[in-house]
Amino acid sequence: MVPTEEASARRREIEGKLKQEEETLSYIKESLEKSDQLTKNMVSILSSFESRLMRLENSIIPVHKQTENLQRLQENVEKTLSCLDHVISYYHVAKDTEKIIKEGPSGRLVEYLACLDKIQKAVEYFQDNNPDSPELNRVKSLFERGKESLESEFRSLLTRCTKPVPPILILDHLGGDDEIETQEEMPLNQLPENTLKDIISISRWLVEFGRNQDFMNVYYQIRSSQLDRSIKGLKEHFRKNSSSSGVPYSPAIQNKRKDTPTKKPIKRPVLIPGRDDVLDIEIDAYIHCVSAFVKLAQSEYQILTEIIPEHHQKKTFDSLIQESLDNLMIEGDNIVSAARKAIIRHDYSAVLTIFPILRHLKQMKPEFDQVLQGTAASTKNKLPGLITSMETTGAKALEDFADNIKNDPDKEYNMPKDGTVHELTSNAILFLQQLLDFQETAGAMLASQVLGDTYNIPLDPRETSSSASSYSSEFSRRLLSTYICKVLGNLQLNLLSKVRVYEDPALKAIFLHNNYNYILKSLEKSELIQLVAVTRKAAENCYRELIEKQIQTYQDSWLKVTDYISERSLSVFQAGVKLKDKERQMIKERFKGFNDGLEELCKIQKAWAIPDTEQRDKIRRAQKTIVKETYGAFLNRYGNVPFTKNPEKYIKYQVDQVGEMIDKLFDTSA
Repeated sequence: MVPTEEASARRREIEGKLKQEEETLSYIKESLEKSDQLTKNMVSILSSFESRLMRLENSIIPVHKQTENLQRLQENVEKTLSCLDHVISYYHVAKDTEKIIKEGPSGRLVEYLACLDKIQKAVEYFQDNNPDSPELNRVKSLFERGKESLESEFRSLLTRCTKPVPPILILDHLGGDDEIETQEEMPLNQLPENTLKDIISISRWLVEFGRNQDFMNVYYQIRSSQLDRSIKGLKEHFRKNSSSSGVPYSPAIQNKRKDTPTKKPIKRPVLIPGRDDVLDIEIDAYIHCVSAFVKLAQSEYQILTEIIPEHHQKKTFDSLIQESLDNLMIEGDNIVSAARKAIIRHDYSAVLTIFPILRHLKQMKPEFDQVLQGTAASTKNKLPGLITSMETTGAKALEDFADNIKNDPDKEYNMPKDGTVHELTSNAILFLQQLLDFQETAGAMLASQVLGDTYNIPLDPRETSSSASSYSSEFSRRLLSTYICKVLGNLQLNLLSKVRVYEDPALKAIFLHNNYNYILKSLEKSELIQLVAVTRKAAENCYRELIEKQIQTYQDSWLKVTDYISERSLSVFQAGVKLKDKERQMIKERFKGFNDGLEELCKIQKAWAIPDTEQRDKIRRAQKTIVKETYGAFLNRYGNVPFTKNPEKYIKYQVDQVGEMIDKLFDTSA
């Protein structure tokens, strides 16, 4: 029973689950049926949408294509219209710009260049697209006219603003100092800023579009003339205003110099006193003109680099400076030529013009070389050529001067009657003193001619090289010392020859004394003695010995006077013993011989001259001592001896009177 109930319960449970599953299955079937129906409906809707979409596409695509074609056509029309406008604009260029081109660029350069730019584009268009068009000739003609106007404006602006630099301004730049900053306060031949800007714009346009280099020729011609006129104006300024007191500068610079340390001004050449002042001014002017050329050329190059294209700058600058540089070189050659003629005339003072100029040229050469960088070789070689010419001429002058001192003829009418210093001596010393201001220059002249062989000076390889300019300053100084010694030696030989003109040995001695003394004193008063000492250490002692020798020779001339009364030739007379006639006559002859000799020598030697006061007093004093002592002893011995009834006839002078007479020697005013 129990198993049956369990089975029944189990059966009921299974039947319940089965029924539930059947209900679920039934629900699923219904759902599937609904889903199938919905799918069918969706498929139907999609099919209908696809059909409609295809119909829409078939109707829209032709419209889209038509619209796209219309847009393309519209763009083409717009481009065509734009091109037409652009093309038409070229046909209006000539008309639109003609008035401005005719009126020229003055006062409206920017607008003018813009018009030329339009014309240039029109020319290019017609050349490329319609070369047979009459419009091409019209715009071409207009372009050429505009270019010519630009060239004319370039010339006009440059001419109008290019003025010679005032001499005072040039001098201020040459003699000014860094602290004054004259460059900023007073520009040197600079163009006004606005004008320079316009000139640069025109230059660039002509190079880029005008394809014309003629304006560069115009530029260098105008600026070259300005440079030359500036230098000539400076030279004329010197001729009118230069004086021994120096070169006038502007008040502004002069006032600033009072309280401001300055650079050394250009040194004026110190030439022989009494020379023509006009010549000194010419030399001074030339020296300043050389410096002015460098300054002005430097300034010109600075301006030129802003206006002229880089690859044309050096050539244009070379052309620009040629006239001024050539004029300087010609003037330098004229100076050399004049010096050569002076050498022929034995006018060696005129030759000294070369020394200050040559020294200045050599000092300026580094600046010259810097300024002339990039110029033609012929341009660079002009200054070295002039320097070489001057050195050669100067060396020739030095040699000829030394030879002329040696060979100056012994002309009697040229000899000083009073035995004073000969003109040859004073001129020789004066010439040598002038060399002191140009020691390096003169030494280099001698070295340039390799005069070491002439003077037997060994060439030390450490002091020399293959180039004369490389000689050391010490070697040049030794050359100059040897040269001076040679001149002095030649002078001494010539004086010894000239002195033979005099018949009186005493006058010969006075003449040689005066000349030797003049030479020694002149050497000692200047640096000449230091130069001489480089090769002749004992020169001073030699001259002193020569001077003393001549003084002794002069004093010997008085022996014929003092011998009459010298103690060695006197007889001794006993007091109270009557003199014999022969003895009285002997005393009379001695007094008379002394008196006549004294009077004769004093008369003759009074007309002689000893310019050196110290030497004159020394010689007088020494002679007076000798004569007074001798005469005093003689007078003391025979003054009271009764050798004559008229003692005043023989005892004409007292000892002091003799001294006074000797004091009047060498004094024509006494």
